[in-house]
Amino acid sequence: FVGHWWKMIYTAIDTFYLTEEQLTNSPSRKDAIDEETENTLRIYGCDLIQESGILLRLPQAVMATGQVLFHRFYCKKSFARFNVKRVAASCVWLASKLEESPRKARQVLIVFHRMECRRENLPVEHLDLYSKKYSELKMDLIRTERHLLKEMGFICHVEHPHKFISNYLAVLELKEPSELRQDAWNLANDSLRTTLCVRFKSEVVACGVVYAAARRFGVPLPENPPWWKVFDADKAGIDEVCRVLAHLYSRPKAKYIPVCKESVSFTSSNKSWDSQNTAVPKEGSLNTPVASADTGVTKTAAGAAASIDTGGSRDALVKQALDKMKDSKRSDDESKDTANDGGHSDKSRHHSSRGMTSNSTYMECE
Repeated sequence: FVGHWWKMIYTAIDTFYLTEEQLTNSPSRKDAIDEETENTLRIYGCDLIQESGILLRLPQAVMATGQVLFHRFYCKKSFARFNVKRVAASCVWLASKLEESPRKARQVLIVFHRMECRRENLPVEHLDLYSKKYSELKMDLIRTERHLLKEMGFICHVEHPHKFISNYLAVLELKEPSELRQDAWNLANDSLRTTLCVRFKSEVVACGVVYAAARRFGVPLPENPPWWKVFDADKAGIDEVCRVLAHLYSRPKAKYIPVCKESVSFTSSNKSWDSQNTAVPKEGSLNTPVASADTGVTKTAAGAAASIDTGGSRDALVKQALDKMKDSKRSDDESKDTANDGGHSDKSRHHSSRGMTSNSTYMECE
């Protein structure tokens, strides 16, 4: 019962296989990218994944998973819309986590930056981890990983042909030389640079590489009954695997072809990196809007003070009028009482000074 349920689950997650016709009508072809260019970019991206995995000291399972994810992604997206270098870096980063050998984003970016410098014959420069360029690269790495997961529906299960090779050779009971097993293993690694991983199941690819290695070393395989039927494979699939591998070895070394609309890389600066940032005024700067706000507050405060002074000057005018009336009465009494003349004069000078201050305040307010 448990085995039955496990088979159902395995069948549900192992469904990413396309026909030759579907690959011919890939999204890249719809963007006017010919078959030769697409195959070249696929091989180039897989080369980047393999080389970066070695530099990051990752196990071979991580590189194999990354290459399968790479092929699956470009079966749904175009090379014209997603840069092959960025996608390769994200595939390595995601595969390292899927195979439980995680690497940090900065490690992946530093390795791809150094690889591009060497491939483009550029001077190897240090990637500043505090620069805006690094921040943009890291954000793009995370964004591309999300695209990968989204296109695959978060189903990232990968079955590699490597684990079947030793079992098949043991079942066939071949007296093969020690190099045959290693040669079949190498052929399985090279098959990941082609679209075989999205066309055939791992069992068929494993049979194909075993057959090719046996032919190379002249080791006969049982044909009566046919040996491939034991492993749920067919002769047509095995022949196609051998044909694709032979064509792969006849090709020259893959080189980068700039077909992506977003022509950015790990070494060349993006437009956003080269463009000058808009000057953002700091707090407390004399040119900030805060200064104008302070000026407005100052003007408002000055107006309020002026209004207060104006209201106070009116009270002073009333007091001044009363003081003048008192002064006029006292001036009449000065002729009668000469003894108090000095005291009255002091009081009149005191009231007159108050009146002058009130008048001057009133004039300033006007």
